[in-house]
Amino acid sequence: MLRLTSHLRFKSLLMLDSSTPPGEGLRTVADPAGESTKEDPMNPTFTQETSQRRGSLRPLLSNNAVIALCMVVTLMEGYNLIVFGSVVPLLLQDQSLTLDEATAGLIGGIVYAGALIGVLGGTALADRIGRPRVMALAAAVFALGSAFAAVAPTPEFLGAARMLTGVGVGAALTTAMTLARNHAPEGRGSLVITIAMAGVPMGGTIAALVGIFLMPLWGWRSMFWLGTAMTAVILVILLSCRITEPADVREAGLTPVQKFVGLFTGRGYIFVGLVALAAITNMTTWLGLNVWLAESMKSLGFSLTEALIFAFALTGASVIGSWFTANAADKHGSAKVGIVCTALTLAGLLGLLLGPVSLVFSLVCVALMGIGGHSAQNLINATATGAVAPHSRGTILGLTNTMAFIGSFMGPFFGGLAFASDGAPGLFTLYAGSAVLCVVISVGLYYAHRRSAHQPITGAVPVLVES
Repeated sequence: MLRLTSHLRFKSLLMLDSSTPPGEGLRTVADPAGESTKEDPMNPTFTQETSQRRGSLRPLLSNNAVIALCMVVTLMEGYNLIVFGSVVPLLLQDQSLTLDEATAGLIGGIVYAGALIGVLGGTALADRIGRPRVMALAAAVFALGSAFAAVAPTPEFLGAARMLTGVGVGAALTTAMTLARNHAPEGRGSLVITIAMAGVPMGGTIAALVGIFLMPLWGWRSMFWLGTAMTAVILVILLSCRITEPADVREAGLTPVQKFVGLFTGRGYIFVGLVALAAITNMTTWLGLNVWLAESMKSLGFSLTEALIFAFALTGASVIGSWFTANAADKHGSAKVGIVCTALTLAGLLGLLLGPVSLVFSLVCVALMGIGGHSAQNLINATATGAVAPHSRGTILGLTNTMAFIGSFMGPFFGGLAFASDGAPGLFTLYAGSAVLCVVISVGLYYAHRRSAHQPITGAVPVLVES
C-alpha cells in the first residue's frame, strides 16, 4: 500500500490535468531580464512565485503600469529633445560659443540624425536582447548626452553631445511606443499610443515652463543638468521593474528581415510608402517649430518671456488636444482623423503668416499647430501599427520613426537657413509648404489604408490586416 501511494503521488507530479496535453502544462517564458521561468496556464501567479523563489525582487508590471512607464520614458525624451528650442535665444547670446542662426539650426537638427541611428540600432537590438533592456540602455545614453551638453565648451562639442542624446532618444522612442502598443486593450490602439507619446510634448512643456524661471537665474546649462538628473531617476525605475510582452509578439518565429520584407507584400508597399512620406513631412514642420518657434516670436517683437510662453502653448496644447483626437480616432479611424490634424497645423501656420501680430491671436494659431502636429504623428503611428500583425508592430514603428527622424533633422536645419535668410515669415512659409504636402499625403494614406485593410492574410509573413 505504501509503494502504491508513493507511485500515485509521483504520477500526480507528472500530470497537471488529464485535459492538458503532454508537455504543455508548463511553458518556458523568457522575461526581459534574460531569465527563463515556467508559466502555468492554470495558475497565472506561478511565474511570479517561481521568479520570487529564484531571488527576483523586481515587480512584474501590469499592462497599465507598462503603458504609464512608457509615457514617463517618452516624457524625458521629449524634454531632452525639445529643451534645445527653449535655450536657443540664450545660446545665440553666449559669447563663449559664438553661434549663429545657421549653426544653431544644424545643432538643433543633428539630434535627430543621432535619433535615426538610435531607432535603427534599437529596433535591431530589441529582437536580440528584448525591448525592456533596450529602453533602459537608451535612457542611460540620452542622460549621458544631456550631461555632456551641460558642460559643452564649443559648438562642436555641443553638437556631438546632442547627437549622442539623439541616439538614446531614437532607441527609446520606438521601444516605448512598441511596448505600450503591445499592452493596449483591444480597440484602443490610438489612445494608448497617444498616452505613451503624450510624454514627448509634456517633456517639452516642462522644458518651456521651467526655462521661464530657471534660465534667467542659472543660464542655459542648467536646463541640461536638470534633464540629466530627471533621466537618472527614470533609469533607476526602469532597472527596478520587470516587463514581459504578449505571446503573439514573443513567439512569432520570424526573423527581423522576414518582418521587414513582409510589410511590402501585396500592395503593402503603397501603404508603407505613404506612411513614411506622411511622417517625414509632418515631423519637418512639427520639430522645426519646436526648435525655432521661441526665437521666431522673439524676432517679431515679443519678449523672451512671451516667446517662452508660445513654446509652452505649443507643447501644452498638443498634450490636451491629443486626448480628444485619440478618442475620435478610435471611433472614426486614425487615418481619417489624421487628415483633420494635418489641416489644423496648416491653419495655424497660415494664421501666423497672414493674421495680425498680437499675443492672443498668435497663441491661438500656435495652439492649433501644437494640436495638429503632435496628434498627426500619433495617428500616423496608430494607423501603421493597426494595419500589421502584432509581431510586426516594432518593425513598422522602426520604419516610421526612421522617416520621422529624417524629417526631424530637416525641419530645424532648413528652418535655420530660412530664418537666417528671411526671418520669421520665411520660416513659417517653409513649414506651411511642408504642411500642405502632409495634408495631401494624409488623404492618400486614408484611401490606401481602406484598400489595403481588406487584403487576405496568407502565409506566415506579416501582411497588412484589417484594423
